[in-house]
Amino acid sequence: MLRPWKTILAIDFNHQLSVYQQIADGIVAEIKKGRLKPGSPLPGSRILAEDIGVNRKTVVLAYEGLIAEGWLESADKRGTFVAAELPTLKKAASRTHSSFEFNETEIAPIPAKTNSGFIVFNDGLPDVRLAPLDELARAYKRIFQQKARWRMLGYGHEQGEERLRTALTGMLSSRRGMNTGEADICITRGSQMALFLTAQTLIRPGDSVAMECPGYLPAWQTFVHAGAYMINIGVDDKGLMVEELEQVCRTKKLKAVYVTPHHQFPTTVSMKMERRLKLMELSARYGFAVIEDDYDHEFHFDAKSLLPLASDERAANVIYISSLSKLVAPAVRIGYVTGPPAFIASLARLRALVDRQGDPIMEQAIAELMEQGAINRHAKRAARFYRERREAMSEYLHTHLDKKISFKKPEGGLAYWVKINRDINTEELAAKLLKKGVSIIPTERFSFNGKPLNALRLGYASLTPAELEEGIRLLATVLKKS
Repeated sequence: MLRPWKTILAIDFNHQLSVYQQIADGIVAEIKKGRLKPGSPLPGSRILAEDIGVNRKTVVLAYEGLIAEGWLESADKRGTFVAAELPTLKKAASRTHSSFEFNETEIAPIPAKTNSGFIVFNDGLPDVRLAPLDELARAYKRIFQQKARWRMLGYGHEQGEERLRTALTGMLSSRRGMNTGEADICITRGSQMALFLTAQTLIRPGDSVAMECPGYLPAWQTFVHAGAYMINIGVDDKGLMVEELEQVCRTKKLKAVYVTPHHQFPTTVSMKMERRLKLMELSARYGFAVIEDDYDHEFHFDAKSLLPLASDERAANVIYISSLSKLVAPAVRIGYVTGPPAFIASLARLRALVDRQGDPIMEQAIAELMEQGAINRHAKRAARFYRERREAMSEYLHTHLDKKISFKKPEGGLAYWVKINRDINTEELAAKLLKKGVSIIPTERFSFNGKPLNALRLGYASLTPAELEEGIRLLATVLKKS
């Protein structure tokens, strides 16, 4: 044990119990509490005696008594250890079992972090090696050097730092065509928190929520956790199939529809304008909320990027969720949600129960980088790298997998949707690739209706061209053997 035994075994030399018995009782108490595990070594008698300030013979006497009772065991020339089989283990264990009930959260576990030497095709994350870390560190330092820095160490607004919300309103207005005030924004620790708060504020148990299929599993799980009844709506090369949605609306009362229209997750397709207009019209006619998850708006490479649904003048029912984490780095947990003022106010009150406020220092630093244009400059610089990697990815897919797959170069986003020209279990494929040092995400989890997708979502942005080619080459090798 790391702590001095003097603090563990509180010896009272005036107590009616003998000192050796106090030592023995203290060791047994540590064993019963589980802090001394079976097989754990104990200090030598001389060391323990010096630590607690007693004669060595007193410790020897305590050890011998515990060995006789079966609590300890001695190994010749190796020392004294807690016994492998304790005399009252079963009885003690039964007393430590909890008896209260709780709500068990059943969601798919987050994949374990892959070894750093692996080639990781994630679901479309940015390259953290490009993150503006020096600018962020300098901004962070300047915040702490302000004369009034002590004011930021108290409680702030539950909707987030006003400075950042103001910077976001400027960005949303100039780059995304949205008319949003700082009072209509709530800053969260990433877009997943924004989605969770949205679901908890909006959904009552039994409400029906429609969602793209295939789709984003954490969103599905978030709505189910809120008590929603989930309805699958198909996706094709024009995005959400709004005709299918309309058929559902005629027979069911929908509370919300969750969409990723800019770059659909996982297929990467952009929802076409006629479908966007139809979705807005259905929302107004049937009175459901549209939850728009705009998770990587900045990275669009082909045609002119379409504005968010939330920019439309008929967007009264749109709740818009986005994040700066994809733009800066995933570890920078800055997400946000905008929507009708009364809804945002209620969401902010819920947020205050979960997390009184965000990280005001980080929020101030990010706001400063936005004000100085550093975030915009980084986005342009990163987009150049990602555009090159998107082209390289297309070339390597054609070179190594041409007849085994079909795909369309994505208009934007940081991942490819690659269809495999035969039935394939991607869980088994992922296991085989892991042995080759390549990590992929099995896509069965994106299908909510049980139908096989026979496809892979391969994030390309966080890999260099050399890593991309090697990863695709190994993928081709495993597919050929399979």
